[in-house]
Amino acid sequence: MKFYIATDHAGYALKDFVKEYLASKGHEAVDLGPDSDTRVDYPDFAQKCAHAVVADTGSFGILICGTGIGISIAANKITGIRAALCHDAYTAAMSRAHNNANILAFGERVVGKGVIESMIEAFCETTFEGGRHAGRVNKIEGCVYSQ
Repeated sequence: MKFYIATDHAGYALKDFVKEYLASKGHEAVDLGPDSDTRVDYPDFAQKCAHAVVADTGSFGILICGTGIGISIAANKITGIRAALCHDAYTAAMSRAHNNANILAFGERVVGKGVIESMIEAFCETTFEGGRHAGRVNKIEGCVYSQ
């Protein structure tokens, strides 16, 4: 599998760990930055990753910030992205099985390395179930909310 990876400064310390883990499992990892732990704005890097995933059919993304919340919200603003904020292997597996997530997001300040490994493994090994979930994902893709 091919993964685009981006973080902000609060997720930077885990980026190399994630890239090395993906490589050890035979996956390709494309680093979209940042190049240091100097303060940056997570929406900029969420957008880079999201656009790369949309442009490269069949690819996936991993986004990391302090909690995973902000970076996942920002990524979900991009049409075609279903970024899932996960905290364990179960939520990572369900994000793929029920929501056809194409970006895994998590927080450096929230999960440890062992949990990250199990989330990535679950995300990679789980396929979208389709069926009743397909209609829901199609509704998400077609949603345009207004007041």
